[in-house]
Amino acid sequence: MAPGWERVKLSFFNWEVAVKTTPKLLEAFLLDIAIFAWSAPFIALVGLLIALCRSVSSPALFPLRMFGAIYVDVFRGVPVILVIYLIGFGIPGLGLPRPWNSPYIWGSVALVLTYSAYVAEILRSGIESIHKSQRSAAVCLGMSERDTMRYVILPQAIRRVVPANMNMFIALQKDVALLSVIGPVEILRQAGVYKSLLANFTPYVVAAAIFLAITIPATRYADHLMSRQRNARS
Repeated sequence: MAPGWERVKLSFFNWEVAVKTTPKLLEAFLLDIAIFAWSAPFIALVGLLIALCRSVSSPALFPLRMFGAIYVDVFRGVPVILVIYLIGFGIPGLGLPRPWNSPYIWGSVALVLTYSAYVAEILRSGIESIHKSQRSAAVCLGMSERDTMRYVILPQAIRRVVPANMNMFIALQKDVALLSVIGPVEILRQAGVYKSLLANFTPYVVAAAIFLAITIPATRYADHLMSRQRNARS
C-alpha cells in the first residue's frame, strides 16, 4: 500500500463527510437537471433548424446554407467553457435589468448555442443518409420539397440518429456543471463550497458518484439503441 494512502483516504473517501454533504449535493443536482431539462428542447430545435439550413440545395437559399456552415464551424471550434465565459459574463455586463442578467439564462444560452452545432451535424448526417430514391418517389407522388422533407426525409433521419443524439445529451448533462464558473450553485459549485468549508475533497467524489448514477444507465440505454439499430439493418 502506498505510504500516503491513509492521508488520501481521509481527504477523498471520508465517510462522515460524505454522509454530511450528500443531501445538499443531491439538492444542488436538481438544478443541474432543471438546466438540462429546459436546455435540451431548445438544443433539439436549434440543431434541427441549422441542419435544415445546411441541407438546402436551392441556389437561391445559398445564404442559409452558408449561415449554417459558419454557425457549426464557430460553435464546434470554440471550447464550450469559453462560450460560457463570453456569454455568461459578457451579456450581463451590458447592465440588463433582472431577470435578463441571470447567469442561469445566459449559461443555458451558451450550452444551447454550442450543443445545437453538434446536434445539427448529427441530424444532417441522418438527412444525407436517406437514399435519393426517397426524394424521387415523393416528387413522383406530387409532394413539394417542403412536404418531402417534413413527411418523408426527417422522420427516417431522426430515427437513425437517436442513439448518437442520446450520447450528445449525456455529455450535455455533464457539461451543465461547467455553469458553476459563472455563478449558479449547482452540484459542482456546491461541492466546491463544501471542499472549502471542510478542507476535504470527499464532496467532489460524492458529486462524481451522483453523475455516474445518472450517466451510466443512460449510456447503456444509448448502447442498446445502437445495437437494436444495427440488428434492424442487418
